[in-house]
Amino acid sequence: MTAFTNSSESNMYVYESGDATTYTLLKGPAYTPPTGLIRDPSVIKHTDGHYWIVHTTNWTGNTIGFARSKDRVNWQFVANHTLPTTGLARTWAPEWFVDEDGSTHVIVSLDTTNTYTFRPHLLTATDRTLRYWTSPKPLAGLDRSNYIDTFVVRHGGTYHAITKQETTKYLEHAVADRLTGPYTFTGTGDWAGWGSWREGPALVRLPNGGWRAYFDGYAEKRYYYSDSLDGLRTWTPIRQLPGLTGFARHFTVLRENA
Repeated sequence: MTAFTNSSESNMYVYESGDATTYTLLKGPAYTPPTGLIRDPSVIKHTDGHYWIVHTTNWTGNTIGFARSKDRVNWQFVANHTLPTTGLARTWAPEWFVDEDGSTHVIVSLDTTNTYTFRPHLLTATDRTLRYWTSPKPLAGLDRSNYIDTFVVRHGGTYHAITKQETTKYLEHAVADRLTGPYTFTGTGDWAGWGSWREGPALVRLPNGGWRAYFDGYAEKRYYYSDSLDGLRTWTPIRQLPGLTGFARHFTVLRENA
């Protein structure tokens, strides 16, 4: 798990767990970028053998930040990538998505009107170094309202997006046959019973074939999780994440087999 915390938006903490519930600190702070913030650090294990994070660099601006590590403990700044999007005021909450064909993508929330209205956009790495990226393109079907913190997984040949409706503060569910969309909403409002004022969803596959969703109850300063065993259709009642609720913020979890 890579997270920022309630106590610092410029330091990343790294945790590990054997059961996706009880997390222990591996190192914290583990990484501080040269400048700016490290909000919303999203983690993958890349084909080069490194762990990579992508993160929000500032409250305003047009960049996302990258860092990498061989051991999850010692991290190295790679670059801040500038998005060539006209009128880009805010670039928030980038999330990795690695498709089944190995292609590597970042889904990021962009405000191009300077009104705190966000649209999820897709960037695709054009080589294995993860230093060169396509221009951001809106995700069709998710670009017609104010959606932020979009996290995508693939299940049963379908792309599933869990995304925050920024106006209502609910986490909603949309599906598509292609990563680029068009996405159709199958769950809106309080469809999963998670309540409102939720953000920063992150999903991880469980050993039993189900999915675990983590999300930030930021108004309450609590962190929650919920499980689905039927292909992301229905979810268990929310529970607080022991040990980290009230401290960790907007993280992602990478599952690795020992």
